[in-house]
Amino acid sequence: MLSTDLMTDAFGRVQEAVHAVLVGAGSDLLEFRADPEANTIAWLVWHLTRVQDDHVADLMGEPQLWTTAGWQKRFDLPFAVGATGYRQSAGEVAAVRAGSDLLRGYFDAVHERTIAYLGTLREDDFSRVVDTRWTPPVTVAVRLVSVIGDDLEHAGQAAFVRGLAQRAGLH
Repeated sequence: MLSTDLMTDAFGRVQEAVHAVLVGAGSDLLEFRADPEANTIAWLVWHLTRVQDDHVADLMGEPQLWTTAGWQKRFDLPFAVGATGYRQSAGEVAAVRAGSDLLRGYFDAVHERTIAYLGTLREDDFSRVVDTRWTPPVTVAVRLVSVIGDDLEHAGQAAFVRGLAQRAGLH
């Protein structure tokens, strides 16, 4: 199996997890917080999508869909254009109030672009160094695995929050 096939399968698993957490989710469920400092499903899905959009766009040498496809305007968040959710405050987490259709739409657009990008890679492309600030330097493969790991972690957190919210009677 080629690296492209493995990466495509892994990103497909992220998509399955994100779709599962968003299915039938209303605003009460998407905005539920286990405590006042906790992340919401809406923020977790927005954040994992923003990170994937940011990192894959960088690998491609292209601008992010966040700006070029109008997602920033549709979400209308009070953040700087480049915000991805990293180190955001509890108040900023609460500001992400997006419906499941909007979250799924942005995620799916980024997912489709990611899969298309993977289709352009040859096996030797995965060893290309993309960030020398780390030891060892980060390659395309390492960056993609990092995105997959981060995405799956946050999708799992969103699924956990959904379970807590549903136990509290929200849908």
